[in-house]
Amino acid sequence: MSSGANRIDACLSVSRHSRRPGVWPFIPAGFPHRALTADLLCAAADGGASGIEVGFPFSDSIADGPVIQEAFAAALANGVRVSDVLAGVADARSQVAVPLVGMVSASIVYSIGVEAFMTRARESGLDGLIVPDLSLEEAPRCAASATANDLRLAMLVAPVSSEPRRRRIAAVASGFLYYVAVRGVTGARESLASDLAAQVENLRTFTSLPILVGFGVSTAAHVRAVCEVADGAIVGSAIVRRMLECTRRGGTSGAVQSVTRDAVATLLARVD
Repeated sequence: MSSGANRIDACLSVSRHSRRPGVWPFIPAGFPHRALTADLLCAAADGGASGIEVGFPFSDSIADGPVIQEAFAAALANGVRVSDVLAGVADARSQVAVPLVGMVSASIVYSIGVEAFMTRARESGLDGLIVPDLSLEEAPRCAASATANDLRLAMLVAPVSSEPRRRRIAAVASGFLYYVAVRGVTGARESLASDLAAQVENLRTFTSLPILVGFGVSTAAHVRAVCEVADGAIVGSAIVRRMLECTRRGGTSGAVQSVTRDAVATLLARVD
């Protein structure tokens, strides 16, 4: 991919002008088994995803709630490795036109080596990365390496982050800012934070980057509310829970794909 052709930039540029609800589902790679990753990415895209987060299984994730942790534990128990995740992305890339963003722990990036990981990520077909436990002090090095590989490095902004810190985060980020809508770990919530619009408005006062909102977003009504103020909604636990329930019932690979596709489509359903 040549510089300037990054799918994240292209997708979010369209989103900002269309103002249509956009869902960015989180798909745990390697769950329920290694061979299904590419098929599930395709299923999410078929369901109408604007972009897809690809979760790299990790045993000590700091922000994932019990639903995603369970899926990651199952993937790790099946022996899923980083190479399997990247292979799944590569297999899906020719079939999936939307952006693919890796959600990966800094420990994984550092264990492989920043430059080596970025190169492998680009070669697999990823368009960007989210490294939720990346320190702000280490972020510039990762950002530079990402840019050299035409990847985007999205950065998380928490509700409790001070404005000076938010400005520092925005300055190093590329692609988009990921606003964490609720305190705590990932997981479905009954309602969105009452200050969501004000928080997003604050971010827009000092950055031109698109803003995606995640954590707690779990229904079509949530997605539409988020997209009234932001550029897209990231949904993880609400989708992964349905995948888990399907596997517990003994669902086939085809059934898990159908559930994934339908879960994304449901989040884009009209809310009257």
